[in-house]
Amino acid sequence: MTATTDGSGRPLRASAATAVSTTDTTATTAAGAKSAADVREAAGKAVERAVDHLLKRQDAQGWWKGDLETNVTMDAEDLLLRQFLGIQDERTTAASARFVRGRQREDGTWATFHGGPGELSTTIEAYVALRLAGDRPDDPHMQRAAAWIRGQGGIAAARVFTRIWLALFGWWKWEDLPELPPELIFLPKWFPLNIYDFGQWARQTVVPLTVVSAKRPVRPAPFALDELHTDPDNPKPAKALAPASSWDGFFQRADKALHLYHKVAPRRLRRTAMNSAARWIIERQENDGCWGGIQPPAVYSVIALYLLGYDLQHPVMRAGLESLDRFAVWHEEDGVAVRMIEACQSPVWDTCLATIALADAGLPADHPALVKAADWMLSEQVVRPGDWAVRRPGLTPGGWAFEFHNDNYPDIDDTAEVILALRRAGHPDQERLEAAVQRGARWTLGMQSRNGAWGAFDADNTSAFPNRLPFCDFGEVIDPPSADVTAHVVEMLAYEGKAGHPRTRRAIEWLLAEQEQNGAWFGRWGVNYLYGTGSVVPALTAAGLPVSHPAVRRAVSWLESVQNEDGGWGEDLRSYREEKWIGHGPSTASQTAWALLALIAAGEQEGRAVQRGIAWLAGTQRPDGSWDEPQFTGTGFPWDFSINYHLYRQVFPLTALGRFVHGEPLAARAHARKGG
Repeated sequence: MTATTDGSGRPLRASAATAVSTTDTTATTAAGAKSAADVREAAGKAVERAVDHLLKRQDAQGWWKGDLETNVTMDAEDLLLRQFLGIQDERTTAASARFVRGRQREDGTWATFHGGPGELSTTIEAYVALRLAGDRPDDPHMQRAAAWIRGQGGIAAARVFTRIWLALFGWWKWEDLPELPPELIFLPKWFPLNIYDFGQWARQTVVPLTVVSAKRPVRPAPFALDELHTDPDNPKPAKALAPASSWDGFFQRADKALHLYHKVAPRRLRRTAMNSAARWIIERQENDGCWGGIQPPAVYSVIALYLLGYDLQHPVMRAGLESLDRFAVWHEEDGVAVRMIEACQSPVWDTCLATIALADAGLPADHPALVKAADWMLSEQVVRPGDWAVRRPGLTPGGWAFEFHNDNYPDIDDTAEVILALRRAGHPDQERLEAAVQRGARWTLGMQSRNGAWGAFDADNTSAFPNRLPFCDFGEVIDPPSADVTAHVVEMLAYEGKAGHPRTRRAIEWLLAEQEQNGAWFGRWGVNYLYGTGSVVPALTAAGLPVSHPAVRRAVSWLESVQNEDGGWGEDLRSYREEKWIGHGPSTASQTAWALLALIAAGEQEGRAVQRGIAWLAGTQRPDGSWDEPQFTGTGFPWDFSINYHLYRQVFPLTALGRFVHGEPLAARAHARKGG
């Protein structure tokens, strides 16, 4: 059964009544039989091994960063970009093709997450990339892919972004794509569908794509793709318009009008619009040459500037291309070089989570690793305005971003977690640390949306219009408040002595209203209800809600009801679309930890569910102190874009084990009492 969903694929007020049996019973199933003393002893040893493992992974500068794995569209589009710019080289192409080829499934498809179903656009882009790398259409693996693509409707059924890439080489007609005029840059901030109505990731992509849409470039394709059409003579079947009285119908007709405008747009106005877009793009290039620390906007920005006459040796272009190389992770598989592209890099996020994990595992605040981490995090605070200031022009900056270099787009989630980490870590300059924390907390409070909650990057980024554009058929393009981000902020504010602050109380009221009927909370940035619930319960109890509160008890009941037979917890990404998957999937280290963090915060340390969960974590730990986790438990866009954060499987289990052994949470409790 497929649940009714909202715009982000979220099942509305879903029930936990239905379930699927997907538990991984290969781990210990005798956890329930272990005595409490045995479990505690196993947990203590697991903590020691995990601490040693994590300390060894710290960079000399103080930060941690795990690989950020997504899907092969990143790798395919990197090869397409190199083909378009004429900068491909044999070594890069071969290594990237090996990675793409190695992720193909037996049925010929590529999925967007481990164990997921084949996905059409991903499979098309992977197929085209392999053809560019020299794979022949009559190779068996390519024939399987092409047959599956045709069976799903061919290129015509692919998402807009895939067809844009194909249009760059003449494999799709520009006039058969939604129009995105560069004059969009002129819309005032109060006007519907201005660029600041889009979320930061979409905004950075839309602006350069307006230039690409206006220029409609075509590079000669080295081969045809007839084998990917259901009918090569009629690749674009007719599609009926939605009723004119509907929003979809309105925007479809508006798109037709924009196509007509493309033919008659005043040249001077269009040239001015594209130049304004170029200035906007260049002003937002980071010091490392990237844009927002994200690979897709960087790719489209490079293409847009190239089409406007910036040659590849121009400093802006050279820095942009060099930044793209830094998204590449080289490693060996079966003795040959393989190249994987990260969509983003997460050092600030990984470092604050690692710091919290180590501190809660019992590492003293003045341990050199925590001091170095704190010093590095302090150096990463963003103290200049970015795009967020459009909605909050009078607010003093002070947040933290996700990446190494991203001064334009600090985010609320990172800021809250960094402050929680800094409060756990010692630093010789306490005055500096205090000033940074206070500045970050003030900025976070100022970024609260009108409904009392927080989004990730912007305040009140909730317009209903961007998601309705024909152009926006993939992923979230707005940044509304979410339960997980709001919970992290509430937890931080509670530990800053602001549990009774009116803004905190409003946020708590919002969180309580967002609880699902089954007792869980939706997870926007992690999979899914396990992440949301694992974020919210610790925040509510830190803010003073008693563990006997009905909301907390409902959450505990839900978590207990979805625990797997092996003692762990897991949730498949299909929970974003199908009710039966909510809270269900093979047990994973990170998701088991999220459930445990909620249960421990709810006072369930001695309960059977926690004992079994802790035993599962201890029993599945590798000898080197790490955990294995091929599943994707991070979320970029619910369902559409999933992430395997390779450090999640280390930091969250250690945090849960540490809180089980030492109490919850060890280092911040004294500060939490300060202003309660």
